[in-house]
Amino acid sequence: MEVVVLAGGLGSRLRSAVDGTPKCLAPISGTPFLWFLCQYLKYYDVHHVVFSVGYLKEQVCQWVNMHKQKLPFDVSFAEELTPLGTGGAIKKSLNYIRGEEALVLNGDTFFDVPLDVFYQSHRKAESHISVALKRMKNFDRYGTVEIDESNSKILKFSEKRYCEDGLINGGVYLINKQFVLDQNLPAKFSFETEVLQDYCGKAGCIYGFPYEGYFIDIGIPADYERAQNELGNNIANVGEC
Repeated sequence: MEVVVLAGGLGSRLRSAVDGTPKCLAPISGTPFLWFLCQYLKYYDVHHVVFSVGYLKEQVCQWVNMHKQKLPFDVSFAEELTPLGTGGAIKKSLNYIRGEEALVLNGDTFFDVPLDVFYQSHRKAESHISVALKRMKNFDRYGTVEIDESNSKILKFSEKRYCEDGLINGGVYLINKQFVLDQNLPAKFSFETEVLQDYCGKAGCIYGFPYEGYFIDIGIPADYERAQNELGNNIANVGEC
């Protein structure tokens, strides 16, 4: 299992709380958020992690290099010289993936997806891209995702709006590397709009799999503060950074 962690975001909405610190290193009760993601990956058969870095990348690279001996997987860095968007960051990172598939995680989101089950569902569906979905209630911060209940194929991504109950994109993907690299995509683009939205509903393309695991996105100050009290309780045996 190989993983891409998107750790290069600007974190504009979070700067009031962690100015001068990369969003992925924002401290949660004194421990960088990225450490929690790394501890989560230790539960699975992950052998290689590519950190996609951009904004304040020196801090991220220094932190990873300082702690990599405590991690049971190889690490690589895909460095953005200029901002590439989520799509460009993923595309560049895929060139560092040694096998045929990559798991992609957002560096500011934790979604407790059972990765072994996710892999099995992805392969059974013969999906080019699989998206882990989270059911939420009474929200307006996220767009919604519509799936075909008979086969889990994603039919539609809808814009952000208030929703009483719906599935959202949980920010965890399984990607067939060559499928993305073969699409003649530009160097800078949005993965959400120019891949997920443009290719959903097409044959053999994008499937969504709902999971009930704990989910938190620290991208705004309110949820960052909530993570201070919740995150450690939802990842057992985190260990010291």
